[in-house]
Amino acid sequence: MMQKIRLPGQYLPWLFLLLFVDGFAALLLWIVNAPAFFSILLVILIFTVLLFACVCALLVSGDRKKERAFLEFIKKPDTHREEELIRMISFAQGKNIRALGGLLRQKQRAYMELLARTEDYEEYVESWAHEIKMPLALLSFLLDNRRDELSETVSFKLAYSLSRMQESVDQMLFYARLKGVKKDYLFERIVLSDCVKEVLEDYRPLLLEKGFQVSVNLSDETVCADWRGLRFLLGQLVSNSVKYCEKEPKLWFAAEQTKEAFILTVKDNGIGVLSCDLPYIFEKGFTGNSGENRKHATGMGLYLAQGIAKDLNLSLEADTGADGESGFSMRIFFPAVDCVSAGEMSINALQR
Repeated sequence: MMQKIRLPGQYLPWLFLLLFVDGFAALLLWIVNAPAFFSILLVILIFTVLLFACVCALLVSGDRKKERAFLEFIKKPDTHREEELIRMISFAQGKNIRALGGLLRQKQRAYMELLARTEDYEEYVESWAHEIKMPLALLSFLLDNRRDELSETVSFKLAYSLSRMQESVDQMLFYARLKGVKKDYLFERIVLSDCVKEVLEDYRPLLLEKGFQVSVNLSDETVCADWRGLRFLLGQLVSNSVKYCEKEPKLWFAAEQTKEAFILTVKDNGIGVLSCDLPYIFEKGFTGNSGENRKHATGMGLYLAQGIAKDLNLSLEADTGADGESGFSMRIFFPAVDCVSAGEMSINALQR
């Protein structure tokens, strides 16, 4: 409504000009003492107002057509819409529209080329990640079945290297998934303890190499989530604990139920994070200043964990000791949703 009122405002100076001309004509009629002066003046004023109203209505209608044509042209700057818009405007404005149209079409072509290259890159990364999993799986199979033919030291080093390679491949795959247009999450009821045990098994060589004591205080709690996504998220937290725990390392998993959410806490006794760094730990590439180990960090683990958590409709809350030396804990908040809601979330994730 306010827009309809404002549109004629640009034409008000012309109304004032017409009224000034009417006033000048009335002055001349008064000077010559024309008969029926007041009747003529009233007719002039009425005619002026009606003329202004008609012209204003035509101009406003034309402006709205130009605005609609311009918006259509901006949404899809092809030559057809460009010519339609040019027919409604002046020659000088038309030259500017032609220049704008050429620039927009150039940018659109560059964007489509970039989008095609990005999609090709995503497909290549996902294809490579899946292809590399085959030799990794073969190596894992050989280690499991030929372990007695290898020395304990060699077997352990191979298992350690295999675990690190699998972690790197998973990071690359989930990074590509986060940046991709399509999401393929499948939300279902998950027994949390089963997922935690599988993650701990994946990281067993790394945990053994550091001498971790692991405590899992979980029973048969279930949550709605995507199995692969949740497994990756937990894996990043375990990986961080492995990297930043030094003397007598410990890792705890505990759960609690509230009215609003189910909360899983993953805690270690590592070097922690400085309180001034805590607000930035989920930023891409941020490593902080806590200890020598962080100088070699990539700053991708918690960034990817946060990205996966958002896709899974989870919330992460980090905490650490006041001195940055009293361990690090991460609380994962699972919303209270039923199976129907989980199915709807899965459909929405696929459509994004």
